[in-house]
This record gives sequence, C-alpha cells and structure tokens, in this order.
Amino acid sequence: MSSEVSRRRVLAAGAALAGSAALAVGAEGTAGAATAPVSTGEENPKVKPTIVLVHGGYADSSCWNATIRKLQDKGYTTVCGSNPLRGIPTDAPYIASLLDSISGPVVLVAHSMGGTVITNAAAGKTNVKALVYIAAFVPDVGETQGELITKSPGSEVGPVSVPVPYTKADGTTGTDLYLGKDGQAAFAADISTADFRVLQATQRPFDADSFTYPTTAAAWKTIPSWGLVAGQDKAIPPACERWMYSRANARKIVEVPNSSHVVMLSHPRIVADLIQDAAEATS
Repeated sequence: MSSEVSRRRVLAAGAALAGSAALAVGAEGTAGAATAPVSTGEENPKVKPTIVLVHGGYADSSCWNATIRKLQDKGYTTVCGSNPLRGIPTDAPYIASLLDSISGPVVLVAHSMGGTVITNAAAGKTNVKALVYIAAFVPDVGETQGELITKSPGSEVGPVSVPVPYTKADGTTGTDLYLGKDGQAAFAADISTADFRVLQATQRPFDADSFTYPTTAAAWKTIPSWGLVAGQDKAIPPACERWMYSRANARKIVEVPNSSHVVMLSHPRIVADLIQDAAEATS
C-alpha cells in the first residue's frame, strides 16, 4: 500500500471520529437542554425586610417577645431597639444608628412613645420602607408628646406615674417617671395581674422631659405608614391615635376594640399580622 493511500485512510478515520464526537456532544447538549429546570420566575425572590421594634415608656424590649415569636414563625429577622427613653435628642440618634447598622430593607415598628422616636429617627433613612405605629404617638414637626396626649380626653397614666429624681451626667437633677403598682387599669387592663407585676417590675422609666421636646422631623411624610388603635387605651386616647394615623395618611388602620395600651402583649397575632401587611406591601 502506498504512503499516499495510507495517509488518506488516516485522514478519513480522523474525520469520522471527529464527526462522531460532534454528534455525541450535540446529543448530550440536547439532553441537557431537555432536562434543564423550567423557570418558575422565583430566581430572584423578594427579600424579606428586617423588622425593627422600638418600645415606649414603662417597658423594655421584652414587651415585644410574644409579637417577635409570631414574626419569626413567619420567617422574619427581628431586632429590638433598646430605647434610652431620655427624650428626642438622645433617643432618635440612638435608634438612627441602629438603623444604619442593618443592611437591606427595614420595617420600623414602634409602641407608645417609641412612635415619636421612629418619626424622628427614620427621617432620611432610605433603607426604612415602612413605619408601623402600635398604639403610638405620630407627631408632626414642632409638636410635643405633652401636647398630643392632651389633645383628646381619656389619658389616665399621669396619676399612676411615680416621679423619681436622678442625677444626670452634667450633675443636674432630672426626673424619671415609673409606672406605679396601681397602674394596671390605666396601662395594661387586659393582661393578667401576674403578667402586669412582671412588666411593672422590669420597666424602664422615662425622663419626664420627654414630653417637652419638640419633634424635629416627620418621617411619615415620605415613608408609608400603618397604624393600630387600641380601643380601650387609657394611656394615649384612642381618638388621638385615630387622628394621628389619619393625618399621616396611614395605608391601613386596624382597631382592636377591647385592647388596652399594651396591645402587643394582649393581641400579639393582630400586631404581627399588621406588621406583615406593611412588610409585604413594601417589599
């Protein structure tokens, strides 16, 4: 056999092998395409926001425990802001710094005096997507809590508040207000006496001057808000809550007709559901 013939046969065999390989690759590629997962449209699922909860006066972060359990069961990351309760100049920057430490979207929730804090703290925070006010103050710029709590009749916490002097860092004397042992009817009428005793024993007092500081920002003017009215509230009158939420153009207002001021303790599921509404509407 000539060398030319041998060379042609080698080339022909190589071409045949190359063709077989191409067919094999093509077949494998076709099979791969046939078994590729079908798109469900969930490759980029919505990111759940972090829920940040801020307590008010006569309480601490533990007042949110029952609500937190409901939110965590729904898959939400939760953070409780420890409110200093010294007044807007201290409380708002403190909570604002907490917001700055959280990556991703935030739904900011507050109870009672915490409402004033988040109204100031959330101003200019682009990561805060919703504000949820739970039986809370919703002040406008220039307003004080002292003005708002007397806007409608019905608040009964004043007479059951116990003033205690304390020494400030600069050496001057301030006044802390504690909820007295006889304060259940005015503050937490719809929880058990045993639970009230624990709340009263673990409370954080607030500086009486908290009622005198004017609000410097109103985050609800640029951030969507939600509100819950406690129908039997004897701390912040229900009529005042309704008025503040309406003025803030709250997207949804829920009323719990038989609830005292501490609705997050007596009706945590309703509170958690409203927070979830805000989270889903802004995610």
